[in-house]
Amino acid sequence: MKAKSIRMAKASEFRSFIFGIEDSLVSTVGLLSGIAIAAVPKATIILSGIVLIFVEAFSMGAGSFLSESSVEDLTRQRVSTASTVRVGVVMFLSYFFAGFIPLSPYIFLDAAAAFPTSILVSLTALFVLGIWSGSFTKISLLKSGMRMLVIGGFAIGIGVMAGTIVHGLTG
Repeated sequence: MKAKSIRMAKASEFRSFIFGIEDSLVSTVGLLSGIAIAAVPKATIILSGIVLIFVEAFSMGAGSFLSESSVEDLTRQRVSTASTVRVGVVMFLSYFFAGFIPLSPYIFLDAAAAFPTSILVSLTALFVLGIWSGSFTKISLLKSGMRMLVIGGFAIGIGVMAGTIVHGLTG
């Protein structure tokens, strides 16, 4: 029974890692793109991205900890508190560091060049994440990479579309 508990804890950490990176890439690039479309100053885009990364990384980490604790309560399977905390920390760190992938073009490039670059590096990172995930789950690397790219790309497109629509209505 102990081996099953260890496998479940590792699966939870893996899930949090993948979810944290994917959500951070999509959420951050979606927000940054939506704001950049409004042609606000570059400093506003960077500030918005940094605030999002910090707030959401903490929120996602806390949410992972709380959801893992709730599942343990529901299933009456006690996992060590350290394991539950680790899942939250994995989520926090994966979200936090991945958020700087779409933000970095805005730090190093002018806003006009950063906009497409941010989207491109985020889509590339999603594809690589999918391939990496597929290497662990033993499914087709191309299939796993494309699944992550298409689903994440669709979500990014929604952020860009929302920014375009709102800017068109307010700008």
